[in-house]
Amino acid sequence: MPVIEKSSLRAHKPLWRRLLRGLLIAALVWIFVSWLCVLLLRFVPPVTSAFMLERRLEALRHGERDFSIKYHWIPWEKVSSDLPIALVAGEDQKFPSHHGFDVQAIQDALDEADEGERLRGASTISQQTAKNLFLWGGRSFVRKGLEAYFTVLLEITWPKRRILEVYLNIAQFGDGVYGADAAAREFFHKAPAQLNSHDAALLTAVLPNPKKLHAERPSGYVLHHAEWVERQVRQLGGTGYLPR
Repeated sequence: MPVIEKSSLRAHKPLWRRLLRGLLIAALVWIFVSWLCVLLLRFVPPVTSAFMLERRLEALRHGERDFSIKYHWIPWEKVSSDLPIALVAGEDQKFPSHHGFDVQAIQDALDEADEGERLRGASTISQQTAKNLFLWGGRSFVRKGLEAYFTVLLEITWPKRRILEVYLNIAQFGDGVYGADAAAREFFHKAPAQLNSHDAALLTAVLPNPKKLHAERPSGYVLHHAEWVERQVRQLGGTGYLPR
């Protein structure tokens, strides 16, 4: 009886099976590498973010020779307690209790879109951290899918306080200005520990469009939104609302 070598058997496997096996291996490698990056960043401050890199490349393409990224990591303990609660009050009031996604906010946004209104964002701070840290701007289904994937990784790997710490360090508060330290020094000429409640509210108020809105010379819209943020902070009960 002839002996069939194993190498011959492998060579005659159907193409679809070999492709499926290759895709499965690639998916497992992707999951392992991406989760390893998330796990590492639980303990190590990010050197940069995907949004910072994207903005730097945009500046190079457009020949913005004077452009520079202002970013310096600052630990939680060296940031005024007024800023984290302002961010939560203005951006994601369910942050302490949700698991990465605000289902009700998403449903409300979809209902408004069905009624003919412009589709607004319903991203949580966890989603924004995932997007800013690992992904790119835009509104494609691919990016939203990856955003959801990284959001789940963050929520199961990092405590809430770490998510908020990273967010306040990489959020864009102005064109090329990222994080609490750079924003405090650039706009208010003070250390981040010296930010008061109004400063924090102004920084939160520019987040919808940090390239056009300015914390250091606020428009009427920014001032009005900052007042709303301060009211929300008081209604939430201040810093005691945040996870420790």
